[in-house]
Amino acid sequence: MPFANFKVPEKTLTPKQKEEIVTRTTELYVEIYGERARHTTMVLVEEVADGGWGISGNVLTLAVLGGAAPADSGEA
Repeated sequence: MPFANFKVPEKTLTPKQKEEIVTRTTELYVEIYGERARHTTMVLVEEVADGGWGISGNVLTLAVLGGAAPADSGEA
């Protein structure tokens, strides 16, 4: 079963953007493995808590990244 795991800072993606990640990743696996991969591809978009990760020795926060994603009425 193809599996992709995306870790992103929380509140930086809208539900629509998360849906696009899932859809496009699935399509990529289908391109690589063929149509048989469509029904078994799992895509996980995990949101990491603010300040829960860093790069080059610096903690990343929403303030550093420029803020949260625009509000989207599709948020569940």
